[in-house]
Amino acid sequence: MKPFTAAYLALLLVGFSLASASSRQRCEFPMIVNFGDSNSDTGGLSATLFYVQLPYGETYFHRPAGRFSDGRVLLDFMAEGLGLPYLSAYLDSLGTNFSHGVNFATVSSTIRPQNLSLAIGGFSPFSLDIQLSQFVQFKLRSQLIAKQGGVFKDLMPEQKYFSQALYTIDIGANDVLQGFLQNLTEVEIEAIIRDGFGMLASSIKSLYDGGGRFFWVHNTLPFGCLPYMLVVVPPTADQTDSVGCSIPLNKMAEYFNSELNKTVVRLRKELPLAVLTYVDIYSAKYKLISQAAKYGFEYPLKACCGYGGGKYNFNRNIRCGSPVVVNGTLITVKSCEDPSTRITFDGIHFTDAANKWLFDHIKTGAYSDPPLSLGEACCKLA
Repeated sequence: MKPFTAAYLALLLVGFSLASASSRQRCEFPMIVNFGDSNSDTGGLSATLFYVQLPYGETYFHRPAGRFSDGRVLLDFMAEGLGLPYLSAYLDSLGTNFSHGVNFATVSSTIRPQNLSLAIGGFSPFSLDIQLSQFVQFKLRSQLIAKQGGVFKDLMPEQKYFSQALYTIDIGANDVLQGFLQNLTEVEIEAIIRDGFGMLASSIKSLYDGGGRFFWVHNTLPFGCLPYMLVVVPPTADQTDSVGCSIPLNKMAEYFNSELNKTVVRLRKELPLAVLTYVDIYSAKYKLISQAAKYGFEYPLKACCGYGGGKYNFNRNIRCGSPVVVNGTLITVKSCEDPSTRITFDGIHFTDAANKWLFDHIKTGAYSDPPLSLGEACCKLA
């Protein structure tokens, strides 16, 4: 190769690198719009169906805050990371502020609409299609309120925010858990997953058609490591991995994630102006659970706030915060002495400390495809 040609190619590579770096400057998201389940519920179900009481919220908010954690959920840390206030739940009518975000997530929500399975599984009626319908209502009515002026104007987002917002999606685990609770076969659960992702894709396309461009999509967790699932669907000895998690349950979670990733890849081709970031929550959570001691945590498969002791300290009929009679005395199920050293708070949901660890590891882009940090989630890579 001639010296001139080599030098010219080198300059091209440097220029390309600089262009790539400049195209990944930090995004200024003015708003988050979230769809999901209990992993990101900030008060929706608590305001609608039943009030979440202490010890939920005790370590960070020092009061019940509608979250199924002793403190913040992952979405709270994401808002902090983007310099935004915590998201108000759409279903909460008291003290809410939607100027920089709105949260449609509720505990136990599914992608697929509920029918008879609602009565069977006790799952939320606010499935993804309902959450999307709520968003359409919110987008229209918030702008009508803003135009009217008055005291509520400043509590509504600006119209331009809807095309500049980060749309976050963390939903689908309950579709799979519901299948296990109903004793469905592996083939039947896999069919549910594929059907659900058809609906998820349609929902994202609808948001895109309405002007949404930036999507941050979480895959599902290793629910074979949840005390709740280990009690309800107990694995045999040969179905347990070295950590103590259920191999069959985690394999189904991995199938879910594989199908979700395929869905996101297809959507990138169909929605050319969209930036879709797929975030591998599964790998990050499994890393924490399998290496708990390394990161300052203990008893990774044991609920901090639970009842029954043993390996999991979980009883599906006596939950965190529930009253129970012990030796003739009525007591309330309380949290462990130091939730900051524990991963799972109530046998299902993470503690504030574990959610903080999770956020610190996913915010960098280390678990993202493409490898964009949270602050770069508006950058479209070539």
